Amino acid sequence: MVHPDFGGLTPLLSKYLNADGRFGGALCVYHRGEKVVDVWGGRRDEAGEKWSEDTMAVSFSTTKGVTATALHVLVDRGLVDIDAPVATYWPEFAAAGKEAVTVRHLLTHTAGLHTIRGVVDDASELLDWDHMVSLLAAQAPHPGPGTGPGYHGITFGFLVGNIVRNVSGMSLSEFLDVELAQPLGLDGLYVKTPESERGRIATLKPDVHGDEGAKAQAQIDRLGRIKSLKPMADALLVDGMMEILRDDRGYDAEIPAVNGTFSARSLARLYAALAGGGQIDGVRIMSAEHAARLSELQVDQRDYVIKINMKWRLGYHRAFTTGRPAKRSFGHFGFGGSGAWADPETDLAVAFVTNDNTRTSTPFADIRLVRLGGQALKLARTR
Repeated sequence: MVHPDFGGLTPLLSKYLNADGRFGGALCVYHRGEKVVDVWGGRRDEAGEKWSEDTMAVSFSTTKGVTATALHVLVDRGLVDIDAPVATYWPEFAAAGKEAVTVRHLLTHTAGLHTIRGVVDDASELLDWDHMVSLLAAQAPHPGPGTGPGYHGITFGFLVGNIVRNVSGMSLSEFLDVELAQPLGLDGLYVKTPESERGRIATLKPDVHGDEGAKAQAQIDRLGRIKSLKPMADALLVDGMMEILRDDRGYDAEIPAVNGTFSARSLARLYAALAGGGQIDGVRIMSAEHAARLSELQVDQRDYVIKINMKWRLGYHRAFTTGRPAKRSFGHFGFGGSGAWADPETDLAVAFVTNDNTRTSTPFADIRLVRLGGQALKLARTR
């Protein structure tokens, strides 16, 4: 379904959803609380099964925006203070000189806790929540908190997610279900995917066991040996990560910076609520006053891990689009192409998910989402 006012997206949709028979994806767009684009295409697995209306994809760092939203629900209720020390909600975290690290530091990637390489030896360790939060609680920040933004590529989910767990008394996956998915009627928003829903998950490409996977791993290994990219490698490279994100081990666990499985519909509706002042169709997930804070720029510096200025908000970054930028936009993109964001100025929400991880050389989405979002923004501004 494409609303006539958003028909200008059709050429791009045809190009990105149907051009390559090996891959698939879906795009969903809301404008002023109305769903105006809901499309999908391509293939979801190696057997050639077509992408369907409820197909989900492992969406990598897009998960961070969903995790941050969970924390914001608690902040809005007065249960978490963004400027309080993390140790207020997680006493063990005060170890190794982290007494003054605040919740704001975590949300803006300025806590100095980006390193995962060397903290764990293998991605299988990420499957054990208690093990991971114990490791991170004992870790010393480097550089010191507040020095500058350094993308917490994998650690972000455990750091922010453990505050949600400790304050709410629920696991993050339970919290997302009770406080976001059920109220908003979302049937494709998971961090730890129920066994009953796993048949809907698209198979990631490339196949880590095939020639494409071997080439991709060789490229990753080369990048990890470049001295100038050491902070990026330290934040993102864990042996065996792609393997666990392709099977039940990854679906059984909570790794809430990377292993969210989402449908485009669910992501778009969640961000539509945020774009609409914290509510959609009469269902409110946070106050309008707090929703307005989500778009506020917090850190306007080049990130020392990923070498670009992400325009960090509180757990989100500004949406990257073609055309005139949406300066109040916020959301999170993910490796391989997936991403979702909101723009309160135009009351627009855009979400794209895909199983194609072969067309990007960055930790974030590639040009497809940038162009789709830019065109959607242009059409929303003239509607």
